[in-house]
Amino acid sequence: MDKRKILISLPLLILFTLACNFMSQLAPTSIPTAILELTTIVEPTSSPRLDLPPDEAAVPRVPVEQAKAALDSGAAVIVDVRSAQSYQQEHIAGAISIRWR
Repeated sequence: MDKRKILISLPLLILFTLACNFMSQLAPTSIPTAILELTTIVEPTSSPRLDLPPDEAAVPRVPVEQAKAALDSGAAVIVDVRSAQSYQQEHIAGAISIRWR
């Protein structure tokens, strides 16, 4: 080998060695692990209520004044079951949008 190739190869070898040492310092010394907790699913102890009204006409109605008073006192929550688009266009202040069916 001629002297020129050695002079070029030696600094490259030194740079490569330094880069490897630097990279090994950045690498984690241990592999992170995750601890998973098992969740127990508890089945309901009572049957769901099946005494739903047979049709919409049989659903009890609440007068607007009574609903407003219950909402203002915190005794009631207004649930809006219309489409998300309808809810975004207009809804009762404080109403919660829940998708139905």
